[in-house]
Amino acid sequence: MKVFQVLKSGFLTTVQDLGRYGYLKYGVPISGAMDTFSLVTANFLVKNDPGAACLEATLIGPELQALTDTQIAITGGGASPKINGQNVPMWRTLKVQEGDVISSEKIKSGCRFYLSIRGGINTPLILGSRSTYVRGKFGGINGRPLKAGDIIECFDVHPVEKAYALPEELTPEFKSPFTAHVVLGPQKSMFTKEGIKIFLSSQYKVTIEADRMGYRLEGPKIEHKANVEIVSDAILPGAVQVPKNGQPILIMRDAQTTGGYPKIATVIAPDVSLLGQAKPDDIIVFSEISLRQARERFIKFYKLLSSVRKILK
Repeated sequence: MKVFQVLKSGFLTTVQDLGRYGYLKYGVPISGAMDTFSLVTANFLVKNDPGAACLEATLIGPELQALTDTQIAITGGGASPKINGQNVPMWRTLKVQEGDVISSEKIKSGCRFYLSIRGGINTPLILGSRSTYVRGKFGGINGRPLKAGDIIECFDVHPVEKAYALPEELTPEFKSPFTAHVVLGPQKSMFTKEGIKIFLSSQYKVTIEADRMGYRLEGPKIEHKANVEIVSDAILPGAVQVPKNGQPILIMRDAQTTGGYPKIATVIAPDVSLLGQAKPDDIIVFSEISLRQARERFIKFYKLLSSVRKILK
């Protein structure tokens, strides 16, 4: 079912779901939403499956014209969304009528927002996912960001019977500085004690070299013991690599599957989702936690998603 026509593409708008798993050994990144919480909640607000494909917009969102009546939800960074030029709220179910134009302002807090459509976006499944991997030119709409003239199709389902809204106390705020909880390793032994101390006590700025693959950070130099390269090994979203210059690189959702820089730490999964909202010039601070605490925070994150689903029933 044809639901929207793209009038303006925005800065970088792609189709994303929760990603493709099981193909890292073939060199295929996971991809998927940079901010998992916002995508899943957007789907709950229109009664979609949690992993249904949505639009992920970066910094400047698209302009879309409705080709039929439908329902949407917009979550994530503060985008000041509008329907026909009138402000509409985020984090709740919105009715859209044929001919309506959806637009937004430049994101003021955070970096990305998510637009879910009742029924979920219908693009071909590639290796079990509809997520766009732009570097690989597959997934989403022809493996690329949206462009003017594109038609967005969704699965044809019955409309939601009532509007839903996420309680204000559960609505996240995306403000700098961001705190990223980390478990040290797997190559922490390649760094001096002072280097690790600096890493955990300093502020690091997200540079302009930041995209879905990773963020190059700028701050106090992290000192290695000697070697600054390793035999390339597996790498996942959340890994913090430190090359020769001592400036950390935070790996994100479109991560390459192997890397040759030593990894001083790994950011826990819930905070990788949070850092999906960090943009250039935002500040990140790293805080060490134990494996046990990491598991507890992981469980707490998914309990939160479960409670959101129950609230929005």
